[in-house]
Amino acid sequence: MTLREIITLPNPILRRKARTVTLFDSDLQTLIEDMIETLRDAPGVGLAAPQVGKSDRLIVVEYPEDDELEDSPKKLYVVVNPEVKEASEETEMGIEGCLSIPNLHGEVERTIAVIVKGQTRRGQAIKIKAQGWLARIFQHEIDHLNGIVFTDRATKVWKPAPEEPVLDNV
Repeated sequence: MTLREIITLPNPILRRKARTVTLFDSDLQTLIEDMIETLRDAPGVGLAAPQVGKSDRLIVVEYPEDDELEDSPKKLYVVVNPEVKEASEETEMGIEGCLSIPNLHGEVERTIAVIVKGQTRRGQAIKIKAQGWLARIFQHEIDHLNGIVFTDRATKVWKPAPEEPVLDNV
């Protein structure tokens, strides 16, 4: 496994629509392992392939199974060709940060629940029901696959003060 460089704006790859993954080969498996290692090292809660310079429809997400419980174990999601298939009508504002846009936070309105369909790292169909912050993370990462960054959706963007709490970077 290798740590990969996290690409930041204004790199144009972050503005491109990523390609559909069709080969579930050893190169893809290496990319997945590298992305997991890079995400954990960053540290962050989500990472999309374009953020490491690969224009492929692939995301990794690692977030506590129960974000209400302190010390809840984290669950790792690897989703190839993810799509939001259903989204709640109810939305909420939340503060987001991004590994590809360091030192900025923004208020972003997102739906509070989504159903994401995609494939596992081996190409099998999967469906994930996500609510709350996990739903927000999936929406943020899938946006990356469509060339959208959180500042495009933010109603307010700011540089955090040194004493401001560190956000989970998605």
